[in-house]
Amino acid sequence: MRFDDVVIVGVGHAQAPVRVSSTELEAPLADTLQRLGMPAGMLEGLTGVRARRFWEPGFRPSAAATLAAQRVLDETGVNGDRIGVLVSTSVSRDYVEPSNACFVHDNLGLSGGCLNFDLGNACLAFVNAIDVVGNMIERGQVDYGLIVDGESSREVVEATVERLGRPECDAQTLRDQFATLTLGSGAAAMLLGHSRHAPEGHRYVGSVNLAATRHNQLCCGQIDGGVTDSQRLMVEGVALAERTWDTALQDFGWTADSVDLFAMHQVSQVHTQRMAESVGFSLDRTVLLYPEFGNVGPASIPMVLSTAQEQDRLSAGDRVVLGGIGSGLNCTAAHLLW
Repeated sequence: MRFDDVVIVGVGHAQAPVRVSSTELEAPLADTLQRLGMPAGMLEGLTGVRARRFWEPGFRPSAAATLAAQRVLDETGVNGDRIGVLVSTSVSRDYVEPSNACFVHDNLGLSGGCLNFDLGNACLAFVNAIDVVGNMIERGQVDYGLIVDGESSREVVEATVERLGRPECDAQTLRDQFATLTLGSGAAAMLLGHSRHAPEGHRYVGSVNLAATRHNQLCCGQIDGGVTDSQRLMVEGVALAERTWDTALQDFGWTADSVDLFAMHQVSQVHTQRMAESVGFSLDRTVLLYPEFGNVGPASIPMVLSTAQEQDRLSAGDRVVLGGIGSGLNCTAAHLLW
């Protein structure tokens, strides 16, 4: 999928305020770990996740997404009346219905003519939404489009800790639900526009997407918990990523060495390292989000990009890859020129 006139006008994120270390999170599981013969400090030791962030109790995912969106609108100076579409990509939801998008739309005071809806595809939804909104911009249907994501992991993580702390928890249950403990909270937003309206924007080149949906049972989540085959998920996910990257190199004519920043979805230390090895880039060409924020789902990729921008890691003309794997399995490698 290629684009000629789509640019990123602005990107930003919001951090949840409550830091919870893996040591704190693991404390209620001391009896379970001892009973199963597992060492203290296992959560951080196996995943590299030192901490994750939570919003205050009762703070809605749509409110988190609104924080990031308002930051982007303030920084870009684009009037909300010019936004033709708003897409929310959050896994976390205020309600089953209505959409998260309608709450963000109302919070921002966007016009009644601004189309708004949710788009879901696990941790890939945000980059998928760039393609959807990009197509609308390229076709001339809208001048600007806003993509938002607000993730809140407090409820699912706390419910999982409570379950794993029960006397009946066995080793298999711990393995199945362990990945849920890496989840973090955060929010991100991105404003896209047509190059004629924002000539100073960063060109969105396009994306490559591949699926391996026969692996749709490797990571399945509900509101209060999830079951993950972490080992197979990593093996099959990395294999899919390698095929996706090979296709992307052919389509875009780039090489791993020519990419200045890999803004990738990050789950854990071992996952991030395996992804880097499979694609062939060094970790100094990304921003490591997982040690302090855990797995922030669809917000992870734009949070890495926004953090790199804040740290002055990006210069005009830099080649950037937005990449990740989503439960299902699906994989995306999107390219932009900064």
